[in-house]
Amino acid sequence: MKEKTILKLKLNTDPRWVDIASKNLEDILVDHAYCEQKAASTGISLILKYPEKTRLVQELTALVAEEWEHFARVLQELRQRGFALGRPRRDEYVVALLAHVRKGGPRERQLMDQLLVSALIEARSCERFKLLWKHIPDPGLSQFYYELMASEAGHFVSYVELAKEYADPQEVDVRFQELLRIEGDIITSLPVRDDRMH
Repeated sequence: MKEKTILKLKLNTDPRWVDIASKNLEDILVDHAYCEQKAASTGISLILKYPEKTRLVQELTALVAEEWEHFARVLQELRQRGFALGRPRRDEYVVALLAHVRKGGPRERQLMDQLLVSALIEARSCERFKLLWKHIPDPGLSQFYYELMASEAGHFVSYVELAKEYADPQEVDVRFQELLRIEGDIITSLPVRDDRMH
């Protein structure tokens, strides 16, 4: 998968992340489970906020179902290893990105920002799943993250395409470049943690 072409991220994950994450599987899996839950919740929220947008409702309904299936699969991975779900953690990465969704103004602009921020979260997740697939020593989890990697890339594409469906594609491209730079700055500013997926 060519992240630079498909996902367009400006900055790769610090290579230290996968080394320390692989030594702390319980926390990574718990955090991953809540990432999937939040992704499903985001899709539901967008459907409820923009029910008149037929394509959005249709595509995000399928996406929500897939994210919830991923949540169930992560729970299974936790159970197989004797781990409990544990409590949710604050996702500083997502909080920082969401701070750049513009408030007020046209609903269409807010929707564009929400869709593009969701696309970026999916892109970063995909990039991290690829690292886990390639480097994690647990063969079962390696295969698991390989399977989820392609799904996250598909979600990234869906969110960007939906943004271009409901806003001017050139405006979307310009805003997406702005958000990509912001995302890179956020990744640079956050510490490398062994208990977070992002």
